[in-house]
Formats: sequence, structure tokens, C-alpha cells
Amino acid sequence: MDMDVEWDFDLFFRWNRILPDDIAIFDIIPVEGKPHARFDAVHRTYDFFIHTYKDSFLSDRSSLYLRENFNLTEMKKAVALLPRYNDYRAYCKSPDKNEHNICNVSSALLYTNAPGNRIRFQITANRFLGRMIRIISRKLIEIGDGTLSVDEFESHLISKKTPPLILPAHPQGLYLSKVTYPFLDLPVKGDFGNDTAFKNLWKEV
Repeated sequence: MDMDVEWDFDLFFRWNRILPDDIAIFDIIPVEGKPHARFDAVHRTYDFFIHTYKDSFLSDRSSLYLRENFNLTEMKKAVALLPRYNDYRAYCKSPDKNEHNICNVSSALLYTNAPGNRIRFQITANRFLGRMIRIISRKLIEIGDGTLSVDEFESHLISKKTPPLILPAHPQGLYLSKVTYPFLDLPVKGDFGNDTAFKNLWKEV
């Protein structure tokens, strides 16, 4: 927001008092010029969570896919391919609506918990296409349950042709967990970064 003069009241407290529970203010930082919250971002990190057993406590926080013995090794192979490609036309719901479909993926990781019944897919890029993360997550699920091969997954990235059937994963469990700007790179607060118990829950596949 634009301010002509500094405020002389506790804006931090007041904002958090009136905002709904799913929006939290952590910092108020003065910036120069006219930075844009969306267009000036250089990196965005998303986390997508999956659980494979019915759990009432996870139903709104993670996507339920009732599967047994996901092949995490094959899923990891597919995840490792993502930073090698930058044209994600094949994994966009409406690619022709975009000026271009280039996304520079800088990091893609797969985590699981000790029993292997919860999965966390994390991806970082400079931008993402419409439903791209949920579509890729669905493809990873298909790879994990053996209905799609890693070679088939990569073939779409190579050919840039959208698969005949392209479905996104459920929306539950998708989180924008970090945004980085040229002028601002704050450490993540909350579960995604600083919570020790949360970190100990996951191990990289």
C-alpha cells in the first residue's frame, strides 16, 4: 500500500486483529519505488501434501489418495526431471492463453514420512502456469501407483504436447510456502520452515 506519512498506531496488531484466521501478517516492511507483490517475485515455492489413509485431521490440509505402496523411487525420478526442462506447455490446462509457457524450475524435491503414508512434493520456480503444480502432482500420483511411467511423463515435457487426459490433483494440500524478491528474501515462518517438529516429520526420498 502507499502511505504519505508514517502511521503512529499499531498497524501490525490491528491488521491481525481484523483479518480472518487464514491470513496472517508477520512483518510490515517499508520499500522504495513501486514494487509489485506478484510481478516482481523471482522465486515462488509451493508445497503439495498427500496422505494415503483417511484422517479427519488432515482432510482440509492434505489431499487424500487411498493407495498402498506408492512407488516413491519412480516418483523421485520424475521429480528430478523437472529442473531439466523449462517449457511446461504439456502440463498446463490452457497453454494457448499464455504469452509463453516457460517456467524455470530451480528446485524440485520429494519427501515422505517414516511410515511412507504421507508425501510432500516441493517445487520452486520463477513462475507457474495455470494448475501446473496440481497437474504435475496428479502425474506423480499416477507414476506412484504404476498407471504412468517416468518415460511417458518425460515424453510430454520433450514433445510439449498436452496429454489426451490431463487432470489436476485435488486442491487440498497445495500451499504457497515462500516468495522471494530481488529486494527481499525473508526466512520462512511457521510450519514450512522454522518448526523443528515439522522438519523432523519429513525425509527426502
